[in-house]
Amino acid sequence: MFFQFPLTRIRICCIFFNNIMDNQTTPLLISDSFRFSCSSELKCFNECCRNLNQFLTPYDILRLKKNIGLSSTKFLEKFTTQHIGPETGLPVISLKFDYSSALICPFVTPDGCSVYEDRPSSCRTYPLARLVSRSRETGKVTEYFTIIKEGHCHGLNSEYTQTVKDWIKNQGVEVYNKMNDLLLEIISLKNQLIPGMLDLKSRHIFHMALYDLDVFRTHVFEKGLLKDYDIDPKTMDSVKKNEEKLLELGFKWVKQELFSDY
Repeated sequence: MFFQFPLTRIRICCIFFNNIMDNQTTPLLISDSFRFSCSSELKCFNECCRNLNQFLTPYDILRLKKNIGLSSTKFLEKFTTQHIGPETGLPVISLKFDYSSALICPFVTPDGCSVYEDRPSSCRTYPLARLVSRSRETGKVTEYFTIIKEGHCHGLNSEYTQTVKDWIKNQGVEVYNKMNDLLLEIISLKNQLIPGMLDLKSRHIFHMALYDLDVFRTHVFEKGLLKDYDIDPKTMDSVKKNEEKLLELGFKWVKQELFSDY
C-alpha cells in the first residue's frame, strides 16, 4: 500500500491501512462528497503549512524548481534534505524547514503559498489523503481516499460540498497522481525484488534520474547515457523539449537499471 498524505506530518514510520482508518479519518469513494473550503479569511489560514515533515515526489520537485527558476541541483541543495526511507530502502527527499520557526514551509507567506500554481501533490490533495494499492499479479492500481481531520482546520466546517472527483480535477491533482503512480511502480518492484537498502550505485541512479533531473538531462544528451538503448529519434526529441517526458524516461531507465536482472 502506498500512502500519499496531504501535508505529511512526522509519523511512525510503519503505517498500515487499519491504523489510518481511525477516528481521525473518514474513508471516501471517488464519487462521495465532502465539506471543505479554504480562504485567507479563516483563522486557521496557513496553519496547515507548519509543523510538517513534507516529503516531495519527483514530479513535485520538477514543478517547484521550474516555478522558482532553479536547476534541480540548486533546488535540492537549497530547499531539501535527503534520507533513506526505512520501509522502501529508497532515497527520500523532504523540504528543509527552519527549526526555529515551528517547521514552517519555506514557501509560505502571510498572504499564502508563494508557489501555489506548482504546489506539491500532497498540498493540492489536502484535506484528502490518497491511498493506493498496486496488484503484483496484474499491475492494476486501486485508489482510496480519506479526509484527514485536523483540529486546527476550520475549512472542514464549511457548508460548501464537492465530490472527491471534482476536488481532484479542480485542484489539478490528476497529472500529479499519474506521475506519482510511476513512483509507486518503482517502490512496488523494489519491495518485491530487492528487499532492504539499495547499493550506492543504485541509489545514485535513482536520485539522478528522478530527483536531479537537470543532471539526468546532461547525461542523456551530452554524455551519451542512453546510447546503447534503442530509442527512436522522435521520442528523444520529445524528451528534449518536455521535462515531464524526460521524467517519464527517467522512470523507465531506473526500472531497467535496477530490475533487469530479476
